[in-house]
Amino acid sequence: MQARRLLFVAPRRVELAPVDVPEPGPGQLLVRTLHSGISTGTELLCYRGLLDPDLPLDERIGSLGGSFRYPFPYGYSCVGEVEGSTGTVPAGTRVFAFHPHQDRFVVSEADVVVLGEGIDSRAATLFPLVETGLQLSLDAGQVAHETVVVLGLGAVGLITALLLQQAGSTVLAADPLGRRRELALSLGIPAVAPEELPSRVPAGGVPLLVELSGAPAALAGALPLLTHEGTALVGSWYGRQEVTLPLGGAFHRRRLTIRSSQVSTIPAALAGRWDVTRRRRVAAALLGQLPLSAVATTELAFDDAPLAYEALDRRAAGVVHVALRYP
Repeated sequence: MQARRLLFVAPRRVELAPVDVPEPGPGQLLVRTLHSGISTGTELLCYRGLLDPDLPLDERIGSLGGSFRYPFPYGYSCVGEVEGSTGTVPAGTRVFAFHPHQDRFVVSEADVVVLGEGIDSRAATLFPLVETGLQLSLDAGQVAHETVVVLGLGAVGLITALLLQQAGSTVLAADPLGRRRELALSLGIPAVAPEELPSRVPAGGVPLLVELSGAPAALAGALPLLTHEGTALVGSWYGRQEVTLPLGGAFHRRRLTIRSSQVSTIPAALAGRWDVTRRRRVAAALLGQLPLSAVATTELAFDDAPLAYEALDRRAAGVVHVALRYP
């Protein structure tokens, strides 16, 4: 069987190309794609050519082999219907799959999440971003009755802010785009322009800020918002962009901590209670609980994929998350 897949062929260039699809082997599924979501983090770095070309795509996901050297397929957010199965998931089941953008594909059962009844296929393309937000909220630790600053109100920023609120924190979010702040406010997330943050945080600073803007300069400007022994939790991946930080007297004397958060692994401190299976089960349940329809702003046909990436790249008005729709 032949299918079509999306290839990153050069900086700011994507194309659709034919690809052969094998018959499913033991424990594999043939999936017909309904929607696939575009990540505004890793995928935009791919699109802009800001990743090390020799870096492996993702060693955790069986469908992502090779490196970021052009041309390459990428993506990890497909929602589709099982057309053929040699495993325990029957044909006709709707699943989420960690797979690059492609209209039909074969995938291991280990790389799919079975979707519950009533979960919208378009909204389900946000599953990996919900899982990322969940990991960020876990890495944040005890936040009940604390004020937490969230920098960046893209899809991951909005989802993380909602989950931190559920955990009992008072969230103050910031984004330079007024339309994103308006969306956050409509979801009950207080949001201001970044330059307003110093006058809005509590006296003495906040114990935690979560950096999700993807902007290399954002973290440096936000460190003064932290209280003594405060923590900056960095979920942004900057790729090959350089990040300059002021690690002089104030950082040193106030014993500040800068810590990364990433969804590929479970941190050692949580390994006794959490594993990937549990995290994915919780994230799947959150698909039906979070107001994801507000985050799922934009849908374009698979054939219009170049327009989708261009809109995300220029931060087009009203675009927070884009999904590709398949015929």
